[in-house]
Amino acid sequence: MKPASVTTTPVNFAGSRCLVTGGLGFIGSNLARRLLELGADVLVVDSLIPEYGGNLQNIAGIENELHINIADVRDTYAMEYLVQGRDYLFNLAGQVSHIESMENPFIDLEINCRSQLSILEACRNRNRDLKIVYAGTRQQYGRADYLPVDERHLMHPTDVNGINKMAGEWYHILYNNVYGIRACSLRMTNTYGPRMLVKHSRQTALGWFVRQVLDDGEVQLYGTGEQLRDYTYVDDVVEACLRAAVSEASNGQVFNLGGLRPVSHLELLQTLIEVSGSGSYRLVPWPPEKLRIDIGDVYSSYQRIEKVLGWRPAIDLRAGLTDTVAFYRANKSFYW
Repeated sequence: MKPASVTTTPVNFAGSRCLVTGGLGFIGSNLARRLLELGADVLVVDSLIPEYGGNLQNIAGIENELHINIADVRDTYAMEYLVQGRDYLFNLAGQVSHIESMENPFIDLEINCRSQLSILEACRNRNRDLKIVYAGTRQQYGRADYLPVDERHLMHPTDVNGINKMAGEWYHILYNNVYGIRACSLRMTNTYGPRMLVKHSRQTALGWFVRQVLDDGEVQLYGTGEQLRDYTYVDDVVEACLRAAVSEASNGQVFNLGGLRPVSHLELLQTLIEVSGSGSYRLVPWPPEKLRIDIGDVYSSYQRIEKVLGWRPAIDLRAGLTDTVAFYRANKSFYW
């Protein structure tokens, strides 16, 4: 089910051979579904590490329409085989938990740095003609010096994940500039929607809020709840990936994604509770370990990608949350 206002790319992917790393995860599986609708031949690669969101239920109903390879992107030999003959690589594999990165920094380094080099070296050795779209993150910026954050903002990440994602992005731009392997990065911000991980709170706060509210639980909201964020519905993110893939103007470039407007944590949670008809919240003090890596108010400017690729978010928060709640109500047993 898609909100009625979702825009669709005018570009035809019919017959194109697409590889999606992290393809059984949240964004990857939604992207795979859209690519199939556009006529692409789709190969999804995922390690299915339990903590990171890969879930075979994410491809329910399309499992016979695409190719699946269970592999770790850190495996250079596997990647050298998998990239061959592919036209597009949507590189969404990664460790995205900021908390996990601080507790297990070497694992984050392996997944978000070494794996990116494995992928890029595989492309350099076996397929220099494919186009890569890399999933960056606004967490690379750290605490905002000014708002909205644009692509000229200095990057001073506040956690290990932000540092490693920044390095992964730069590897892609370097291989574009030095080896001619066309690549670009989309700095994503608070993506939400169907198929996001809701089993625990270590990957996305909003996913955990959805689970608690649908269980008619009480959400603990840190601080005053007045901090501002922007949220991007997953179908809008998929649209940005498609536009970046087919455009030569994106080669070697980085683009912010973003939401229609900044939203406070309080407004987000109140809207979710209204849409769900269940749940409650309570303000609690910040835990010291989380306060140390909190980034305060932050939201992104998407003017650059709008100017270059014609992309802007289309789905407002209430419509996106309504769709998200409906999805999890219908599929609760597969995601709880």
